[in-house]
Amino acid sequence: MAGVALRLRATWRCVHLRSIPSLKFHSSASPMMGATVEQFEQAKNRLSTLKKDPGNEAKLKIYALFKQATRGPCDTPKPGMLDFVNKVKWDAWKSLGSVSQDEARQQYCDLIGSLVEAEGGSSAQVAAKPAGSGTTYETLLVSTEDDITTIKLNRPAKKNAITTEMYNDIIAALDQAAKDDSVITVFTGAGDFYCSGNDLSNFTKIPEGGVEEMAQQGGDLLRKYVKAYIDFPKPLVAVVNGPAVGISVTLLGLFDLVYATDRASFHTPFTQLGQSAEGCSSYTFPKIMGPAKASEMLLFNKKLSAVQACELGLVTEVFPDSSFQSEVWSRLKEYAKLPPQSLSLSKQLVRSMEKDRLHAVNDAEVKRLTERWTSDECFNAVMSFFQAKAKL
Repeated sequence: MAGVALRLRATWRCVHLRSIPSLKFHSSASPMMGATVEQFEQAKNRLSTLKKDPGNEAKLKIYALFKQATRGPCDTPKPGMLDFVNKVKWDAWKSLGSVSQDEARQQYCDLIGSLVEAEGGSSAQVAAKPAGSGTTYETLLVSTEDDITTIKLNRPAKKNAITTEMYNDIIAALDQAAKDDSVITVFTGAGDFYCSGNDLSNFTKIPEGGVEEMAQQGGDLLRKYVKAYIDFPKPLVAVVNGPAVGISVTLLGLFDLVYATDRASFHTPFTQLGQSAEGCSSYTFPKIMGPAKASEMLLFNKKLSAVQACELGLVTEVFPDSSFQSEVWSRLKEYAKLPPQSLSLSKQLVRSMEKDRLHAVNDAEVKRLTERWTSDECFNAVMSFFQAKAKL
């Protein structure tokens, strides 16, 4: 394999940076079904700016995704056993199986974005131009097509963990989506994760006022963040493309539809970190799945598979990962053709019956969390997490 590695390195620049052909797709696809042609071209251009060798595994993945995106599933004969380089590349392409060109194109953009971000660049440089006002976001991809506004968390290298800055950006993106002409708003994640929850590095940024000031600022931001979901006027859909953790799970009780790939999982490890529930989950989870099952998740850190979450009512429907994107987006595009005022007014009617309760729950959860964040128990639990992570 050493000889294969050497030859892959030697051919890397010519294969991927100079000899990539012009894009020719079998059909035009929306950015929600996969990255747009413009995004794909931008990602291809960004690839040539990488200063570091990303390694053979990443290079083979890039090659395979490019071939799948531009030509579809592997349709060439398997190279001979002695043609080591081409055999390795063929195996990488073949391993993608029946992944659609749209999905391969999106995965290609996500991978390049993560490599750019890892070098200290902005993955937003391979993003679509945001819809509406022209606002740009450092770690979000916001676009509108086919009457659907998509808000995509775009920190794939960090499993889409949410930073303090991202909370503010998502609030702004939700406000933008509420005012635009779209019919439905969709949340999803770039890469293999939907969202790994709160970026715990947020806890290391202590202001001059100390932990108490940090807790107060965090509580105010969290209250505003959850409020944006409670008050959102249009149908809100979660397209859970992979594992979900923490606040990305608790907020699902405020969505109107939750579609998940069968490889998704749902985990709320609050007590492990000395914290408590948020996102109105202390109210919505018992209402959705019953108090005993809700307690397993919120108190005892029970992780659910996609199928289990669906059986308990947290997830609307589960799809095979191989067809997840195509099935979900095909359905959502049909939903977006429904009369928009009827959809919005019907949602608001349903939400109005409990909106005051949800705001009260949000306030109570934030108050409790603010207390937790200043406790020795929470501090010790978070420090233990960082210490364990450092040993890996």
